[in-house]
Amino acid sequence: MSAKRDYYTVLGVDRQASQEEIKKAFRRLARQYHPDVNKNSDAESRFKEINEAYEILSDTDKRAAYDRFGHAGPQAGFGGYGGFNDFGFGGIEDIFESFFTGGMRTSPGRKGPARGADLRYDLSIEFEEAIFGCEKEILVPRHEICPQCNGTGAEPGTQPIRCPQCNGTGEVRRQQQTMLGSFVQVSTCPRCQGEREIVTTPCTECRGRKVVEVERAISVKIPPGVDEGTRIRLAGEGEPGVRGGPAGNLYVVLHVKPHPFFRRENNDIMMELGINVAQAALGDKITVPTLDGEEELTIPSGTQTGEVFRLRGAGVPYLRRNGRGDQLVMVQVMTPTKLSTEQKHLLAELGKTLGKEVIQQQDKGFFDKLKDALGI
Repeated sequence: MSAKRDYYTVLGVDRQASQEEIKKAFRRLARQYHPDVNKNSDAESRFKEINEAYEILSDTDKRAAYDRFGHAGPQAGFGGYGGFNDFGFGGIEDIFESFFTGGMRTSPGRKGPARGADLRYDLSIEFEEAIFGCEKEILVPRHEICPQCNGTGAEPGTQPIRCPQCNGTGEVRRQQQTMLGSFVQVSTCPRCQGEREIVTTPCTECRGRKVVEVERAISVKIPPGVDEGTRIRLAGEGEPGVRGGPAGNLYVVLHVKPHPFFRRENNDIMMELGINVAQAALGDKITVPTLDGEEELTIPSGTQTGEVFRLRGAGVPYLRRNGRGDQLVMVQVMTPTKLSTEQKHLLAELGKTLGKEVIQQQDKGFFDKLKDALGI
């Protein structure tokens, strides 16, 4: 097998060439030796050689490694293909240490305290509970430190022993000889998983797992004004931490049940209300249901179907400031379907005075009309 040619020679540039000069040389040669253009027998191998040279010299780190170590530099991972981190160096201190201690060392690092996992609980609440707030008690399945062994995993009266595979270091080492010297690769002990000790007599309560699964009753305070999808964070109510780390959090995700006739739009409450023809034509004072009870609403004469009336402060409380939204009432003029003889006679007489002119109107849905009223 023939030796590789110098990458600078392949591209026809000197060692002080700029990145722009290297790029121009590559483009020129790539066009010249592309197999679709050049039909010579060596065109394909030359094209691969040009690409390989450009891949190294166009990358600052790979080029520096090549300039220092030749063809072995990029393949060994220096400055390219992950650089020193491919060997697990934590920083320049590790590099200096490796040269002064007679070998190169990689280490996964010792395991320290770790925060417990977060939990999620989906909670359904009534429409009114979301508006005014409430307090709920929920049962959350989670893990807790085993009360019998206090998290050691060992049966009371016994103690974990030092791991015989790693001799209590939590690490195992493997030495490799390379062209650049001796490398010591350090990895987590597969037997104790970095814990440095093993349990020979597992706890009968947790079976050596150090935690037990329980169902914990937790009180959740739901503030007024929450909506579908609101998340409430309960700090420290998640899974327990590992090796003395803090517990995770519990996130309660709220789901609001629909109301029979109220609808919510941000902090406003919307509803439809039917009135009869006489109320719409002559005006009236009617009683409107709200979340706080009944409230009086004045219907002016000449009210049309789709008109929206606003009840100030009868909506949803704001979560992060004082005050509430409004309640929007859209009226629907209801046409009577069952009339007495007298009512038919009266309507017939009224009809004679109103004429038969037809007025064409654009039809809009309920929420379209509400949006018009809200200016949204």
